[in-house]
Amino acid sequence: MTPNLRLAIINGANLNLLGRREPEIYGTVSFEEYLSVLRRSYPAVQIDYYQSNIEGELVDFIQKAGFEADGIIINAGGYSHTSVVIADAVKSVPVRCVEVHISNLFEREPIRHSSLLAAYAEGSVIGLGLDGYRLAVEWFVAQRDIAG
Repeated sequence: MTPNLRLAIINGANLNLLGRREPEIYGTVSFEEYLSVLRRSYPAVQIDYYQSNIEGELVDFIQKAGFEADGIIINAGGYSHTSVVIADAVKSVPVRCVEVHISNLFEREPIRHSSLLAAYAEGSVIGLGLDGYRLAVEWFVAQRDIAG
């Protein structure tokens, strides 16, 4: 099946450690394992994946995807709460963006209770584990279906 929707998933700092880092918060499945399942579940969606621990590289990925993909799903990790430049990159590209956070930010430290990216995202999926990425993909698929 030829993909008819292209999405970019962009993960930020420390998300390369999923499956090993704080499993009581983030679970025991690596993102690569989850991504394989996600891609198999949505054969009509091309899912590009980028991850970096470096703020400027994330900006580069957002700018690239923002002009090549149909949408961005971003979990900037801790940068969500601190990075004006990542928020500006999301604001600067023409595609829609959905923000995902694996953990419930409101159950964590106060610095994590706000996101600089949220103002420029169509919506946020917070606290539903890795399933938040699937829900974001579903939203983009529904938007494509509505637009026809």
